[in-house]
Amino acid sequence: MPVAVITGASKGLGRALAQALAARGWDLALDARDEGRLKEAVDALSVHGTRVSGVAGDVTDARHRAELVAAAWRLGGVDLLVNNAGTLGVAPLVTLEAHPVEAFRAALEANVVAPLALVQEALPLLRQAPAGAVVNVSSDAAVEAYGTWGAYGATKAALDQLSAVLAVEEPGLRVWWVDPGSMRTDMLAAAEPGEGLSGTPDPEEVAPGFLRLLDERPPSGRYAAQALLGSR
Repeated sequence: MPVAVITGASKGLGRALAQALAARGWDLALDARDEGRLKEAVDALSVHGTRVSGVAGDVTDARHRAELVAAAWRLGGVDLLVNNAGTLGVAPLVTLEAHPVEAFRAALEANVVAPLALVQEALPLLRQAPAGAVVNVSSDAAVEAYGTWGAYGATKAALDQLSAVLAVEEPGLRVWWVDPGSMRTDMLAAAEPGEGLSGTPDPEEVAPGFLRLLDERPPSGRYAAQALLGSR
């Protein structure tokens, strides 16, 4: 069975993607900082008959990243790496004038440095996979100027560029950086408290757009999940 590594998989989009892949028979190596929530997710996903390994920890920690990839190796390798874990930096969001520089450094570490380091850790296994792929979860804030979203958007813009260069350097892999759009998640609620999320899709509604990439394997590039859903 193919094996996927998914970070930030105890809730939100990460868990929705894990659930969708488990239903397809994928084996999973999952990461999250909250050990209790991760165990609950692993137990729920295991009912599909798939093998699920949960490794609690922080993606900014090198030892944790090594343990996560090692867990995937024990399942058979890495066919797909999904860099989904991330942080806003500060919540609620604030203007660039008010954004603490140390919080920006922490966001860069989680949203840019950690995904690159995890790619480096997993590359030997990804190259061995019959159809190795990397999915880096981006944001429309990477390409649009939204007030208070500047620091977070800058980290996602950096991740986009890393993804684009990785696609050039690793032509044997598919590298997709994907804007999931607004979703009803804890992160969005924390970013702009008081903003209504009614009408905003749940992550489970967005996940099929990501699955379409796996089904059709379009060229490496930047994609919007809503466009993938809308053109089915």
